[in-house]
This record gives sequence, C-alpha cells and structure tokens, in this order.
Amino acid sequence: MKEYRTITRVAGPLVYVEKTEPIGYGDQVRVRLGDGSIKNGQVLDTSDDLVVVQIFEGTSGIDRNTTVRFLGETLKLGVSKDMLGRILSGAGKPIDGGADIIPDAKLDISGAAINPYSRDSPADFIQTGISTIDAQNTLIRGQKLPIFSGSGLPHNRIALQIARQAKVVGQEESFAIVFAAMGITNEEAQFFMKDFEQTGSLERAIVFLNLADDPAVERLITPKMALTAAEYLAYERGMHVLVILTDMTNYCESLREIGAAREEIPGRRGYPGYMYTDLATIYERAGIIKGKKGSVTQLPILTMIGDDITHPIPDLTGYITEGQITLSRELHTRGVYPPIDVLPSLSRLMNLGIGKDSTRDDHKQISDQMYAAYAEGRDLRGLVAIVGEEALSARDKSLLKFAELFEGHFVKQGEREERAIKETLDLGWKLIGSIEEQHLSRLSKEMKQKHYAYTGDNVRVKAV
Repeated sequence: MKEYRTITRVAGPLVYVEKTEPIGYGDQVRVRLGDGSIKNGQVLDTSDDLVVVQIFEGTSGIDRNTTVRFLGETLKLGVSKDMLGRILSGAGKPIDGGADIIPDAKLDISGAAINPYSRDSPADFIQTGISTIDAQNTLIRGQKLPIFSGSGLPHNRIALQIARQAKVVGQEESFAIVFAAMGITNEEAQFFMKDFEQTGSLERAIVFLNLADDPAVERLITPKMALTAAEYLAYERGMHVLVILTDMTNYCESLREIGAAREEIPGRRGYPGYMYTDLATIYERAGIIKGKKGSVTQLPILTMIGDDITHPIPDLTGYITEGQITLSRELHTRGVYPPIDVLPSLSRLMNLGIGKDSTRDDHKQISDQMYAAYAEGRDLRGLVAIVGEEALSARDKSLLKFAELFEGHFVKQGEREERAIKETLDLGWKLIGSIEEQHLSRLSKEMKQKHYAYTGDNVRVKAV
C-alpha cells in the first residue's frame, strides 16, 4: 500500500492531502510522522483534487515530510461479549488496565440503517427505579428518550442511578448497559469509574470515556462506538441494551469545531447545517428489529446552554426523539433530588408499555390525576403570592398541599433508593388521598373504589 507526502495544509484537527488515488468517505488513514510515530485518521471529505482527513490524536508534529497511507476500509470496532465489565476510551481502547479484547467480529461503527418495515413496535416497560420516570414519563424498550438538563444540575448522578437500577422486569439476566461519556473532566471520569466498580453495575456494563483533553474528533466517534457495541449485544447476543450518552452538547460542540476548521458556512448559532442529520444517524439507531430477540434503548443526556430549550441542540433532539425528561433548576435549588420537572416532560411511547399486562391497570389514571393536580397546585402558588393562602377555597388549599407533598415525597427520593413500579404507584395513591374524592376527575369510579382512601392532611409517607 502506497505512502504519500502530499499534505498541503493543516487546520486544527484536519489535514488536507492532494488526491492521488480513489478515496472513499470514512476510509481510515495511517499517518507516519518524521520521528516514526503513528497517528490515525479518517477521511472527512473527498473531491477530485483534495482529501480532507480528521486526525484522532491531534495534528501536532505533522509537516510536509509526514507520510499518509489510505487503508481502504472504514473505521471498525472489535466486538465481543467480553467487553461487558470493561472501561474503554472514546476510541474503543481498554483504559482499565485489563487485557486487550479479543474480538468475535469487527463491525463498521456507522452501523446499518434499520429498514422501517423491519422495525417492531416498542411495548415493554423498563423500570428505572425513579418514580417520576417510571410513573409519569415511562421509558419503553426500544425508545429514545433524552434528558434535558442544565449546567450544574445532577444529570450525571441521575445517569449513574439509572445505569445501576434499570431493568426489564422478569428479564434481568439479559439486560446490559452501554454508558458513553463525551468531553468529561478527569474528575468526572474517576467519579463514573468508582461508582460503576463499587456498586457492581460494571459487570453488566460497557463504559466508553472520552475526556475533555482528548481530541475533539474522537468525541465524534464515541457515541458511534457505543452504539456499535450495543447493536452487537442486542442483535447478535439477544440482550436488551440501554445506551446512556452524556453529554450530547459536547458532541455537538465538536461538530461545530470541525465545521469551523473546514470553513463551512455555519447554520443556527454557528452549528453546521447538517447537525440535524448527524444527530438523527445516532438517535435512529435505537429500536427493535422483528425476528431479533434483543433491543437497543437510548437515554441521551444534553445540557441546555443558558437553560434555553429553544437552543438548536435540544430543539433538534426533540424533533428526532420520542419525548424528553426535563430537569428543573428551581427544584435543584430547593434540594430536591432528582430534580425532574414532570410538567414539561413527556414520553410519547408511554401508553404502549403500561397497563394491566405490563405495569398495573391503574397506572395511566393515577399518572394523569397526579399530573393534573400538580399542575394546578403549582399555578396556585402564584395566586398565593398575591392574595395569600387564606383567600383560597378548601379545594385549592388541598391542591396546593398536594403540590408540596408531590415534590417532597414523590419527586424526591434517595440517590441509592430504588422504587419498584408497584411501590411508586402505591405512593401516588397515598399522596392523592390528600384531595377529596369529588375533585379527582381523572379517576374512574372503579379505580377509586379499588385504590383510593381519603386521608386529608394526614398523609403518612416514609421520609427520604
């Protein structure tokens, strides 16, 4: 295979090479520096005259004497069931001090698009152990449900809690987690590794860690590496896999950085115009394939810059995915963990995975009733600030009280507290007992007879 000394320009993480043979998009590149050291790259763009190569290890030391060799194959990940329990770099290399992984196969990290006709409809409930997700914004096997967070909010702690606790009830033995962190600090990386190792959840997990000081271009392949491993476990090994991607904002910032280095015409807020398509190639790799035993479920996490939900990253993510779980800075400031705000949150596939045969027959009704009562109770707080609580009717006072109980006992739970779905729904009925029966319009007469008991202000709930 020929080596060429035809580098004409270096710009950031990109190298421009005069074209000397037919080159395919995404082809791997081996770069040899003057001192004999090797760097790896990937073809980012190709034309009749020029090839643009992104270098994974950075471009320092590259000059006109550097040789370039095109390998004629795309970037692949060596996959094996032995990857479970391992911690890998964002490029898929072991960083836990263990032995190299002997692969059963090498798979293209771009994956293969799932034929829409071959997709099966998501239907199975995934229990996260977190009440606000399980009851109000239920995660369904095969779904992609992002978490919209903000700077300084505990999205990483929530991600770890979900990684520890998530399970398909009754199928725990075939459940796995693929956890990919992008652009995190060394401190955060140590926090993740320590938690996985101490809690024993590493045994059923594959962890990919891309650090903040790693090259930006490596950040672009980290989620693709993670999803390739997930697809192997799901479709070749028959496992149900939950993929947690944090933080997609760092991924998009890397896209913008590469776009700027290529001198592309920017789109909204400087992000490349193809960011929607790029994000879709990641999110659409979730799903269930007919005839295959396993599944891939995605829980991407992104921090909204300036807490702005209209920012391009959450905006485009919302178009592609099936709902969102939104974290509240106000709840976090008041010491509520996890600070999940159920009002702007939504799981569009929730109704497919709840009910008599999956969770419980009262799930939909108690969820709707709590949502309605909490929304009205929250609105009443603004009125109280103007007229005072004494001016409220007895009904309004009970709704105001419910909003306080809901945040203090249902939303709030311990970081190591795992609630089964039955426990979560029973807790919902306890709290709704603080409201008189005639004010509960979302509950059927049958459900009230079966589960409802009026307690007024005397709600007894285990303290967190």
